[in-house]
Amino acid sequence: MEKKYELLTSDTKEFLGRKLFRVKALRSFGNVKAGDLGGYIEKEETLSHEGNAWIYGDARICDNARIYGDARIYGDAEVCDNARIYGDAEVCGNARIYGDAEVCGNAWIYGDAEVCGNARIYGDAEVYGDARIYGDAEVCDNAWIYGDAEVCGNARIYGDAGVCDNARIYGDAEVYGDARIYGDAEVCGNADYLYFKGLGSCNRSTTFFKCKDGNIGVKCGCFSGSLSDFEAKVKETHGDSKYAREYLKAVEIVKIHFELEEDAS
Repeated sequence: MEKKYELLTSDTKEFLGRKLFRVKALRSFGNVKAGDLGGYIEKEETLSHEGNAWIYGDARICDNARIYGDARIYGDAEVCDNARIYGDAEVCGNARIYGDAEVCGNAWIYGDAEVCGNARIYGDAEVYGDARIYGDAEVCDNAWIYGDAEVCGNARIYGDAGVCDNARIYGDAEVYGDARIYGDAEVCGNADYLYFKGLGSCNRSTTFFKCKDGNIGVKCGCFSGSLSDFEAKVKETHGDSKYAREYLKAVEIVKIHFELEEDAS
């Protein structure tokens, strides 16, 4: 197999107590031209000589991490421990991937996001901002996680679902479809949220979820707020129409599900 890069012993960087070497392309592949300088790796086993996988800029890879396929690591990203990045995955910004984490498919990890433990990010999933994915969590399909959100334990986020702000998803929870978990949500199992699709004049999706303060939060279109605020907004917007009755029936189900008193918010 013809090597696609070499390690430059004259251009090194110390990282986590390890000596890393800048890579230099020996031949053209993908969008990399022969002679291009890349990022820093600890050893050749880290970055495959096959495929178009590459590390750019000041990105750093060390330990037993492996980058292969057509994966791209750039910006100030860090990949270490036994992490695997492959497929068409991209890791950039200040993102950190470590532990036994895997990022593959068309997944995109950026910003200050962290993925660690045995977490797996794949499909067309996006993780960014200050989000943290760890434990045995999985994020896949078209799901997106951002803000200060945490997904951990055995939680799975998939479909077109989104989790953001300070939301925390853990335990054996599965969030999927068009569900949206926002704000200070705390979902540790499937009983901690309800998801309705096709309600209202726009047939939109509406998600009701537990919050860290014990209240129930709601995300419906551009609305984010408490259950009582949602009721008030429905009445204000839809009056006594069919759409109002649909939404308010959903609220009744939510109150039964979460065993709320009538005046709960």
